[in-house]
Parts: sequence; C-alpha cells; structure tokens
Amino acid sequence: MNVVLKVGASLASIAAGFLGKKIVDIVWKKSTGKESPNMMDADAQREQSLKQVLAFTVFSSIVMGVIQVLTNRGTQRALQKYNRNLDEV
Repeated sequence: MNVVLKVGASLASIAAGFLGKKIVDIVWKKSTGKESPNMMDADAQREQSLKQVLAFTVFSSIVMGVIQVLTNRGTQRALQKYNRNLDEV
C-alpha cells in the first residue's frame, strides 16, 4: 500500500476522533446544561454523580464507536477505489 494512503488514513482517523469528541461535548452540554465530565476541573468532576459519569461514558462510547466504524468503512472504500484505478491503468 502506498505510504501516502497510510498517512492519509491515519490522519482521517485522528480527525474523526477530534470531531467525535467535539460532537460529544456539544451534545452533552445542550442536553444536560453542564460541561461534559472530561472538560471539568478535578473539583467539579468529584461533584458529578456516578450516574452522570456512567451516562456520559456510555454516550461517548457509542458516538466514538459509530464514528470509528464509519471512518474505517470510508477509508476502505477509498483504498478499494484507488486499487481499482491502479488496475485499470
């Protein structure tokens, strides 16, 4: 596989992770009215109930899992398209 494609796939994965984190933080703040637990300082984190922290963990895991799957599928499609174009040449 081309080194440029490997780097591009890695960069896409990193960008998707950052995007996913932003989405989780924004949706959490809009739905609860509070900062997400990972954005709080240590004192504020201690005041969070276990229920809130678990809910955030489940929510962020679901969002990040979906983003990871979509990123992997998109990367695989791009690689297949690239390989088909190489075969046609």
